[in-house]
Amino acid sequence: MSNIYEAMRRAALESANRPAAEPAPVIEPAPATEPAAPIPVAAESAPATGPVPIAQIPAAPIPVAAEPLPAAQPAGPAPAAPISIAGPAAALIHDNAPISVAPVPVAPIITAPFPTAIPIAAARTAAALDADSPLDLPNISQVRWLPSLHQLPALDQRGAAVEQFRSLRSRMQEFRDLNTLKSILVSSGLPQEGKSFVAANLAISFARHKAARVLLIDGDMRRASLHKLLGAPLGPGLTEYLAGKAGLTEIMQRPIPGDTGHPLPAGLASLIFIPGGTASDKAADLSGNRRFGRLIAEASPHFDWIVVDSSPVNLVSDGVNLARSCDGVLLIARGGATKYQAAQRALAELKASKVLGFVLNAVEDPPLTGGYYGYDGYDKIEE
Repeated sequence: MSNIYEAMRRAALESANRPAAEPAPVIEPAPATEPAAPIPVAAESAPATGPVPIAQIPAAPIPVAAEPLPAAQPAGPAPAAPISIAGPAAALIHDNAPISVAPVPVAPIITAPFPTAIPIAAARTAAALDADSPLDLPNISQVRWLPSLHQLPALDQRGAAVEQFRSLRSRMQEFRDLNTLKSILVSSGLPQEGKSFVAANLAISFARHKAARVLLIDGDMRRASLHKLLGAPLGPGLTEYLAGKAGLTEIMQRPIPGDTGHPLPAGLASLIFIPGGTASDKAADLSGNRRFGRLIAEASPHFDWIVVDSSPVNLVSDGVNLARSCDGVLLIARGGATKYQAAQRALAELKASKVLGFVLNAVEDPPLTGGYYGYDGYDKIEE
């Protein structure tokens, strides 16, 4: 018996002196910005030996840092920062990497339906002029003309030059019987080939036929010369109208009726003239705006013919621009002076327009049209 009690006493002493069981290992999550605090586990919930299953670990509040964490970002690549680019440059962004660029202040851009050579304020004034000043033929200003008779042979009653312009007029009338033709632009490849001379005399020849109403326009805004042939004032004229400084009625003029016993020469009474106006170094810009086409469209119902003189097409683009608004183009060549290459180049410049043909000017031996039958005194019949 004593041995049994001795064994029990030793077991009690060993149990009292045995150390406490080690806590079960805890699985901690991966550290984030700061290491998380250990999760306390109740002692009675863990057995003396063996690991604790994950499902049996009680949840514990996670301590929050003093500074708030940033808001969660949506999935996907981060959006690139807005970029301000001045000028026609372009930016290429690779791999959707965000780029931080200081914004560049860009002035607002004002666009217009159609770019013109005149400022916006002047364009509004021009529109107001067109609206307030419709074409009214009786209100066209009458001025005194002093025509240069030796440069206007179409005013004569008879002669070889008169017959030549009558023949040219007949060709234009024949062409109009088969095609649309009212506005004719007269031009040449180079200066000094006689385009202004032909334009003025052709307009007078038209006006002499059945008192047709004819509008003659000096479209050479660089070196206007028709006013010298007619002895008329230079302006206001086409330059002022295209620049929006004058209305259509304001730039037109007609001659004062002749005194008693001195009537106007036939061909001038029914002629309306628009001079070139003040010479402008922006003639190319002015000739390219839409106001010239508006002029032709507004004047067409009031006239039988419209004849437009223009600048040489081989040197400047003014005549090419004006030709787009006209029904046809007459090219002038000077006999014995115009080179074949210059004439071909002028024809190529006007490839977008309808070229009616060439007029050969200043021929040394012109045909005597009316003299065949003894008219006009060119052929004397010997008796």
